[in-house]
Amino acid sequence: MNFVLDLLAAICLLLGALLSLAAGIGLVRFPDALSRLHAATKPQVLGLVFVVIAIALTARSLPVLLALVPVIVFQMLTAPIAAHMIGRAGYRTKNFRREMLAVDELEAAVEEASRSAGTADGPDASKHLGASEGSKAAEKP
Repeated sequence: MNFVLDLLAAICLLLGALLSLAAGIGLVRFPDALSRLHAATKPQVLGLVFVVIAIALTARSLPVLLALVPVIVFQMLTAPIAAHMIGRAGYRTKNFRREMLAVDELEAAVEEASRSAGTADGPDASKHLGASEGSKAAEKP
């Protein structure tokens, strides 16, 4: 039984290493931020899960398992948020290839925010008013 668990741990470790390598190569090879965020999050998180499973199979103890669970939980909570923020920053700084987008769902929201910020009463009004309040204030005579 120990041999089977060690073999499963080795396979999980190898899969985790390969997925992490693929994530690193994708970060270097992909052309824009929106493509790179996929490489930075999807295979990297799954690679980490495989490595943690390998550690748990090798250690075979409850305290180690309890220490590894928060690693997975926090990685799965923070990686999508980080990818979302990187994607939005890449979009706003025009670090993406428009021809690679099938649907641009963010364009209308960015244009609306730019319009309401540019037409608010005074340069600092958009800081104090929400986007919808700022555009309402700009519409009043």
